[in-house]
Amino acid sequence: MSADAARDGVTENSFAAVAAAHAAGVGYVESDCHLTADGVVVLFHDDDLSRVTGDPRRIADVRVRELEALMSDRGGLLTLPQALEAFPDLRWNLDVKATAAATPVGIGVARDTERVLITSFSDDRRREALAAATRPGAVRPATSAGRSTIVRLLAAVASGSSALVARVLSGIDAVQIPERHAGVAVLSDRLLRLTAAAGVEVHVWTVNDPSTMRDLVRRGVQGIVTDRADDALRALDAPDRPRG
Repeated sequence: MSADAARDGVTENSFAAVAAAHAAGVGYVESDCHLTADGVVVLFHDDDLSRVTGDPRRIADVRVRELEALMSDRGGLLTLPQALEAFPDLRWNLDVKATAAATPVGIGVARDTERVLITSFSDDRRREALAAATRPGAVRPATSAGRSTIVRLLAAVASGSSALVARVLSGIDAVQIPERHAGVAVLSDRLLRLTAAAGVEVHVWTVNDPSTMRDLVRRGVQGIVTDRADDALRALDAPDRPRG
């Protein structure tokens, strides 16, 4: 799921949103990572505060104490250290949204790598975070492909070559994609078949319709990223199934 409970009057990615999802029985939470002016990784979707609080400033220009005050009546700010400590049985899908956040995210999850997947639209940010998280003898965090890898994957899928798909996905644990982008289908049965052959999961975002969730799982999708964890839990009725 994505950490969103806005329909119930709780701000997305907030402490309250994650707590509500956890209480509902969700085991996997997807959220986005930014870095504050004083170097704290926070879970927040946008790079500025305008949509959530009406404040036009960027997250990178605001200190964490001020962010906590701004979010105090909106479900509460959730920092990365708080998320890992307060919800020790949750698994996290963390999207590194800001370049400056890449290394701090990696350092921040280094002790919890077995329950973290690191992703980013930028493969460079993703790799930087992975490098910072990886310690000798420790488990490497799972990771999903960035945009440039996805582009190469789609070309490999179009070729039908399982060897080429496996080569593109070397070091990748999951592919996280929308069903369609700009009116063009991204998800296909061939992609599902070839990624499965490469030992890589496919997660689809963002799906809020229960019938679509069920159809995707029937087709072989292993993860659903959704804003509606309650609907997903009811629709899939499988407590051990990853939900994004």
